[in-house]
Amino acid sequence: MDELLKGISFADVELWRILAFFITILVAFIIGRTAKYFFNKTSERLIKSDKEILGVTFKAISRSVTFIALVFGLSFAVEWLKLEKNLASFSSDVIQILFVAAICTLLFFLVEVPVHWMSKKAEKTESKLDDMLVPIIRKSLRLSIIVLGLVQAAQILSEKPITSILAGLGIGGLALALAAQDTLKNFFGSIVIFIDKPFQVSDRVIIDGFDGSVEEVGLRSTKIRTLDGHLITIPNAEIANKPIQNIGNRPFIRRVADITITYDTKPEKIDRALQIIKNLLKDHKGMNPEYPPRVYFNDLASTSLNIRAVYWFFPPDYWEYMEFTEWFNKEIFRIFGEEGIEFAFPTQTVFLAGDPNRPLNPSVIN
Repeated sequence: MDELLKGISFADVELWRILAFFITILVAFIIGRTAKYFFNKTSERLIKSDKEILGVTFKAISRSVTFIALVFGLSFAVEWLKLEKNLASFSSDVIQILFVAAICTLLFFLVEVPVHWMSKKAEKTESKLDDMLVPIIRKSLRLSIIVLGLVQAAQILSEKPITSILAGLGIGGLALALAAQDTLKNFFGSIVIFIDKPFQVSDRVIIDGFDGSVEEVGLRSTKIRTLDGHLITIPNAEIANKPIQNIGNRPFIRRVADITITYDTKPEKIDRALQIIKNLLKDHKGMNPEYPPRVYFNDLASTSLNIRAVYWFFPPDYWEYMEFTEWFNKEIFRIFGEEGIEFAFPTQTVFLAGDPNRPLNPSVIN
């Protein structure tokens, strides 16, 4: 049987060598799958025992170990074929590129180890700036690994020193930079955001008319979830040059309420209206002693007498503020009704000639 296999060939390669080639790759695949199973189980056990960093490391290795085993298996399997010089040189280049890809794949997944560690550290801090940095660091590290892998592959294919390739990349990079000015602007815009810190992740902001909470700050853009549920993506270059209203960072909510009453309200009723509003706002819910409420009869408007009430609500919980505002409005409406104080609304008064209650004196008009 051995003599029969040695006597059969395909494309000038003996059949037993081809069989040995595929058997070697199959063995490598089985070893890779077995190793993946081992690393996965070890990862689960380590995470359950609160050794998360080691667990994440084993998990990352498990995601690339099958590919690595196949590349090693292929490098050994090719030796069985005894290829001619040109094919051997080509296969050597392919295997080297696959080795680079295998190493880059391993490093690509291992990025999760420092990122996981930074995420845990970020969760323990009050500032959310580090939470914003974590995804950017992940993307930057992975992009760097991909670029270095491509440079190494280019060196293998071109057989030129890496300095020449980097020089070529420098010239190409200049051309690319000119063609990608907007991308570079957005990148530097993201740097400005991280330096100035106008907002943090989960802050409610208003940017360019969009009102919502910040979900993610990336290298190119910032994502905002508006109050009606839409996801808005704004380039960082625009954000860096626009006014930003950070509602989530306000220390209080301030309300200016104009309460209008009719012109025929008697002076004592005006005083009573002022006192009612002051009593409602005295030591009110959400009041800070350093910001006492202010109530003044401040204007003689064209259609009403205006009482202005100003108060500040602490802390800036919008829904609690709305509950208090509803209570305040209802109480004013109820008490004014009991006291006979009428609210004003835009009106016009027409005086008719011959009205005995409002006699006209033409001599005064002339």
